[in-house]
Amino acid sequence: MDHLVIGVDSSTQSTKAAVVDAATGRLLAVGRAPHTVTGEAGARESDPERWWTALAEAVAAALAQAGADPRAVTGLAVAGQQHGLVVLDGAGRPLRPALLWNDTRSAPQAAALTAALGAGAWLERTGSVPVASMTAAKWRWLREHEPRHADAAAAVRLPHDFLTERLTGTAVTDPGDASGTCWYSTATGAYDPELLSLLELDPALLPEVAPSAGTRVGTLTPAAAGALGLPAGVAVAAGTGDNMAAATGLGLGARGLLDHPAVSLGTSGTVFAATRTRPATAALAGFAAADGHGTYLPLGCTLNCTLAVDRMAALLGLDREEAEPGGEAVVLPYLDGERTPDLPGAAGLITGVRHTTTPRQLLGAAYEGAVFTLLRALAELPAAPGGSADGEAPLRLVGGGARGRVWVETVRRLSGRAVVLPRGSELVALGAAALAAGAATGDDPVALAAAWDAGGGETLPPVAPDRDTLDRIASALDRATPLLTTQGHR
Repeated sequence: MDHLVIGVDSSTQSTKAAVVDAATGRLLAVGRAPHTVTGEAGARESDPERWWTALAEAVAAALAQAGADPRAVTGLAVAGQQHGLVVLDGAGRPLRPALLWNDTRSAPQAAALTAALGAGAWLERTGSVPVASMTAAKWRWLREHEPRHADAAAAVRLPHDFLTERLTGTAVTDPGDASGTCWYSTATGAYDPELLSLLELDPALLPEVAPSAGTRVGTLTPAAAGALGLPAGVAVAAGTGDNMAAATGLGLGARGLLDHPAVSLGTSGTVFAATRTRPATAALAGFAAADGHGTYLPLGCTLNCTLAVDRMAALLGLDREEAEPGGEAVVLPYLDGERTPDLPGAAGLITGVRHTTTPRQLLGAAYEGAVFTLLRALAELPAAPGGSADGEAPLRLVGGGARGRVWVETVRRLSGRAVVLPRGSELVALGAAALAAGAATGDDPVALAAAWDAGGGETLPPVAPDRDTLDRIASALDRATPLLTTQGHR
């Protein structure tokens, strides 16, 4: 009988469950189920119970599509959207909808936390400076705006923690996802008691931190096995955050590739690399990697990527591929505020429009604005060795946008770097599958994923960087930042 594993990607908008051959990494099937996100004026919330039902639906769909015998499944792991705040009652039920990573209402709390200790102290302790996305800021928002819910909380979880606990009955997280809370110290590898005191967060409410995301933390409970249609003995890994899982799927880490940057083009945009260097810059989130070998995953994240550009295309009545270089026009597509740069109250901005500017150029300018913001974050990553003609390592381009011609060409044109289009798809779910295989076999998940070679693929050569466009956007952003900063928090 084949040995199969299931990797789960529980993202903002949906759950994907990938059935993977544990020996080869071959993706046999992917099941999908949607989530519901609600909120306005900066609020973004979801019911965690929907994540659980979506997980069961996605697993069932994947098994049916693969024609797989459930008895062949030996491991399962969940990778979840980072930073979300889930508060539970004593029976493990949500007290309220989860506050999602892109909920910007906690921007004032993030600023107050930063001021309380100073940015340098936060970087030294956690590797990150609080922004609205971080879980610590969301907990402070809850304490200030909904003290009844904060006082009633019997448990505080991240999204992937909530699902793993439902699967196994064990309250556990991993260093990677925990490092996105701003109450876990990447310097000590543990929760920081002084930060928890500052936050008024009882450490008894938090899950235990497993040594790594691939650590076996239990097996499916009978109730979970019944809900998923799987045997009760399936091994379950600690799991991790979606960005850490994507890095694992690419084979980035101590047992794979180090210092090879990736650019992920999804609803949000991210740039990251697995490195031995612990970052200390406010421009990046200084996450821990999932592998448990002292590796870090410095990461820059933007709120506005493919979703913002698609919205611009809809407003202009164009298909997303009907774009041309922006010419003199500059679009800063900060439709949901922005995390990098830290402008949580910002809105989109269009400047440099002439009588001759076409709708296709405006759409192209939106692509350029989104990519420019990502490349600014990329420049803050620790320097990577060799790879392309100018001495810079190629960029691994992943996410839904990596399948779009205009996204790929805009990244090439503005970065001036070679671009690798990995052959692997669904890299978050594939990374979770590698964690599941590690839990089932005891093997190192990053080494497994590196052997599966999902991170390899077509390499597009570098082109000369479009410095005129880069300079034009930089100048526009510098001029606009005072205006964007003074816009009200939504």
